[in-house]
Amino acid sequence: MARQEGGQCSIAPMKHPLAWLLGGFTVFGFLRRRQDVPTVSPDPRAEELRRKLAESRSILGEREEFETAEVTVDLAEPAPEDPETRRRAVHEAARDIVQRMRSR
Repeated sequence: MARQEGGQCSIAPMKHPLAWLLGGFTVFGFLRRRQDVPTVSPDPRAEELRRKLAESRSILGEREEFETAEVTVDLAEPAPEDPETRRRAVHEAARDIVQRMRSR
């Protein structure tokens, strides 16, 4: 820190006026910006979007009611066989086909 002959700092007195000046500019800019903000009118499309949203909510309830009557995939298909049983069945079917082809 730079000191003058009297032991006083020459920079310290400049800090406060600069802070006040910057603070004044900030407040002035903030107040001016608030005055420039136009009043926002509601978007004319907003009511249409609200109507469509309400309609989609009612359709969602109907869809859930419809889907409760459907059979789910896990109940519709039989439980899968174990791979070893499936492999044996495929080999037996192949042997039968080969036997029929040879007999002709």
